[in-house]
Amino acid sequence: MNPIYQRARFLLSGVRLEQLPSLTHEVAFAGRSNAGKSSAINAITQQRALARTSKTPGRTQQINVFTLGDGRALVDLPGYGYAKVSAGLRAEWGQLLPRYFSERLSLKGVVVIMDVRHPLTPHDRAMLELTAANRLPTLVLLSKADKLKRGPALNALQQVQRELAKAYPHAQAQLFSALTRQGVDAVHAQLDRWLYPESNSMAESGSRT
Repeated sequence: MNPIYQRARFLLSGVRLEQLPSLTHEVAFAGRSNAGKSSAINAITQQRALARTSKTPGRTQQINVFTLGDGRALVDLPGYGYAKVSAGLRAEWGQLLPRYFSERLSLKGVVVIMDVRHPLTPHDRAMLELTAANRLPTLVLLSKADKLKRGPALNALQQVQRELAKAYPHAQAQLFSALTRQGVDAVHAQLDRWLYPESNSMAESGSRT
């Protein structure tokens, strides 16, 4: 476990790319509203309230940057797929997120959180299409794995892995639970490869230079 992620601190929120800081390495977290994105970020950083969690979906409505220091950061993107968000705000996100993925050259990878019980929704697939179009390696976290018994959870993982191999080969998947911390160490290992490549002997396949 890399203790660097425990040092993550809120830096700023922005609604325009121009508001985001200059970074050397960043990893974005994306996910459908209520899929457990904020809880995942908190589990990964071992902090209770770094990212806002709520029983009300759609609370993350800006791009939130959590600095790790030394020009590196975790970036929390607005939750998608929530019907009660205004049409105007959805339109703004629809313009902002493609620009974010294409223009942020410091972006080294994307973590997409999906509820293990309802993975690969149309919104999830749209996000995977965006990351594929921009050659961004992607880690899919099948969250809330504690809600299923081991057998059904593994079956869900295998089904998603088969679909990713067929349609989104730039992405890999793993089970994750913020409650039990299942998968946290594996996420840390992937973040290390993206954010601290100088500490790894093998460069991430398919990432942008």
